[in-house]
Amino acid sequence: MAYALNLHDIQGNVTRAYGRFSFPFARYFFFQIRHPAAGRAFVDAVRREVTTSARWPDEADKPNCTVNIAFTFMGLYWLEVPNRTLQGMPDVFISGMRSRASMLGDRDPTITADDDPDWDRDWDPIWQGNRKEGLGGSEDVHILVTLNAQPDLAGAEPGSQDFLARLKNPHPDLEAKTDWLRSLTSDGIVLLERNGKAGDAPFQSASAVFDDFGGVTLPTAREHFGFTDGIGDPVFKGQYPPAQEKTAVIGRGKRMGGDWEALETGEFILGHTGESQELPPTAMPPEFMQNGTFMAYRKLHENVASFQSVVDEEAQGFATSMAVGVPQARETLLAKMCGRWSDGVPLAVVPDYDDWIAFGKARGWRNENGSMLMTPDAWSKQIAYIRSAEASDFRYADDMAGFKCPGGAHMRRMNTRDYLDPLNVFGIDPKTGKQFENAGATHALNKRRRILRRGLPYGPPNFEPRDDASEQGVIMMAMGVDLFRQFEFVQQQWIQYGLDFHQGNNTCPMLGRHDHHTRHMIPSDPKSGKPPYMMTKLKTFVECRGGDYFFVPSMIALRMIAMGIVDPT
Repeated sequence: MAYALNLHDIQGNVTRAYGRFSFPFARYFFFQIRHPAAGRAFVDAVRREVTTSARWPDEADKPNCTVNIAFTFMGLYWLEVPNRTLQGMPDVFISGMRSRASMLGDRDPTITADDDPDWDRDWDPIWQGNRKEGLGGSEDVHILVTLNAQPDLAGAEPGSQDFLARLKNPHPDLEAKTDWLRSLTSDGIVLLERNGKAGDAPFQSASAVFDDFGGVTLPTAREHFGFTDGIGDPVFKGQYPPAQEKTAVIGRGKRMGGDWEALETGEFILGHTGESQELPPTAMPPEFMQNGTFMAYRKLHENVASFQSVVDEEAQGFATSMAVGVPQARETLLAKMCGRWSDGVPLAVVPDYDDWIAFGKARGWRNENGSMLMTPDAWSKQIAYIRSAEASDFRYADDMAGFKCPGGAHMRRMNTRDYLDPLNVFGIDPKTGKQFENAGATHALNKRRRILRRGLPYGPPNFEPRDDASEQGVIMMAMGVDLFRQFEFVQQQWIQYGLDFHQGNNTCPMLGRHDHHTRHMIPSDPKSGKPPYMMTKLKTFVECRGGDYFFVPSMIALRMIAMGIVDPT
């Protein structure tokens, strides 16, 4: 029997990654409550426009612009949610993200905050002041409202030139909703300036990164480093209709007994059974947290110039070591750092450069010379691939040594799949001369560490050359019922540390801090006759620019907050 959720009670950004191809434009607004009654009135106005998870019967039924809302701990406090309810909230949510900076790798863990009181000097001003004064600071962020907009298609025929040309323009409802939010402010509820600079918008903008395809500007699935992103988001029970779930779950659920299954709903939505077959802890009353979840909002700045410079330099050494051309060396290094080739094809499926080029030709997005075809037709074919189950259907337990995909690659850290099954055999099977298949491996040690990934890139909406100081990166919103067990564990143990992957202190080559550890090991199959390669010049390519932890309530809870009737007794 299919697992049924009350989708009308769950906010829409929980079950849907609005994404680059349906809602490629976003704005994030931050508010501070100065009078509780005004705050509740604001919540009451916004909740009436909130987009739920209710399914859209047809593409035409999608809203032009979605609206969703979330609260920091101090936001709930200022809304006068009862103390008994607040005391039942998770410790990490109460503390806030700023207090977790050392553990998350947002500041150098070898230096205390007392020794470097300005460790957050590069954060946006709105986050520098947030929670700096402990509980009840005058610069705290209380409410996050997110808008995600479709393109302004104006009734154009799907697939037509007019349709494609319009994909670069946000729907006018995005501006209308912005004006509406501003109209709700007062002395009791204020819109916080994002960075305090004159002329800058008071909100954080984000959008897909666009590129030119045969004279047509189209949204890509890439972020500013050039990697195809956002492919393998988890699938949980009740998220999709049964027929759609059978396909969506492949590569994105959990692998148990050789079959792909949807993850338990309680890993991502409160009030439902999780993978431990237990209900997640909840504050009183249960109705307040039922169908809600928690979210880590993080602004991640990308040092694009440093990244490109390091990859260019390392590619010279890799080309010499492997006796290949520099262009091939560069593409291979990028793939070995990420776990996917730049067009989204996983190394676990296509591990060799020549096979990757042939794969792209066969799929219709590369020409006979191996170059990317920059045409609308090629764009459509690549998008269709990365949205298919094929782009996510692979394992790591058959590559324990990392000959195909290095053990320390970004993707193997973010989603370990079946790699950590304790029964896996490491080494070469004497019968086959290949790595052990570990065919029965499961996701048993991975399925409680998954997070829902939401957000979009921010900065210039193109791939023009830029330096580290320019404003570009990714707005990352990680959702789950337990910030400590899910988001913080992955960030601390798998991104900023490497022991579970036999990498010692080496951090993630893309997201990790590299103040002290600058290496990334790329193994080589002995049968190839080529040596392993050690990248040794890594820098910190991604830096946090601020954020906080938020509670994403259900529609019922939003009404309870707005009416001031949260009763924990």
